[in-house]
Amino acid sequence: MNIRKLEELLKKVKSGKATVHEAVAQLKSLPYEDLGFTRIDHHRSLRKGCPEVIWGEGKTSHEILSILKQLKAKGQNILITRIEEKKAAAIQRSFPKSQYYPRSKVLTYFTHPVAPAGRGMILVITAGTTDIPVAEEAAITARFLGNSVETIYDVGVAGIHRLLTERVRLENAHVLIVAAGMEGALPSVVGGLVDRPVIAVPTSVGYGTSFGGVTALLAMLNSCASGVAVVNIDNGFGAGYLASLINKK
Repeated sequence: MNIRKLEELLKKVKSGKATVHEAVAQLKSLPYEDLGFTRIDHHRSLRKGCPEVIWGEGKTSHEILSILKQLKAKGQNILITRIEEKKAAAIQRSFPKSQYYPRSKVLTYFTHPVAPAGRGMILVITAGTTDIPVAEEAAITARFLGNSVETIYDVGVAGIHRLLTERVRLENAHVLIVAAGMEGALPSVVGGLVDRPVIAVPTSVGYGTSFGGVTALLAMLNSCASGVAVVNIDNGFGAGYLASLINKK
């Protein structure tokens, strides 16, 4: 249950349109609802301002649909990450208004519009084109949470002049997310150009000694640029969520 739904319920009780018994029945699923295979955290939206996000990988279509139906019944907007196209197709048959993004394997469903709440613009940047799926996960997450988001793709250090032509957009951003694989150098460069928080996302893009993104991760953790924070390898969702928290404070 989110704050909007809770306020509506309390107003109904106050005006006599709903009884205390009816209100209690709706609140019984707080703080969570046990479906046997999962315990849905219906209290999370009240506690953190964002409903529980579904990790699609490893769950069956039936399990995901069961969770979706309960979240929808509570008036929650829904975000699913790491969901394969076949599972997404099954979900869209039951939720035709849902939106699937095959490149980032993200699915969204809105029970209500999200009002813009961020203080500024979140800028998502990639070193290369192959980093876009992770960056898109970050961008979709940030938009889902009510932020204005812009993107700049393929401006890595192999051709740094491509980034430098975007100085105005870099300086206008309130928070920046930078996704890079290979040697992971781009977040340090961006961090040296701006006075805003930079969230670095190492991606698993690269040849053998990139070690599936570990090389980029270690490079970002050792950045000499101040103001650079690092999330886990390929964790676009985590970057988008953190950027949203920073942008709203």
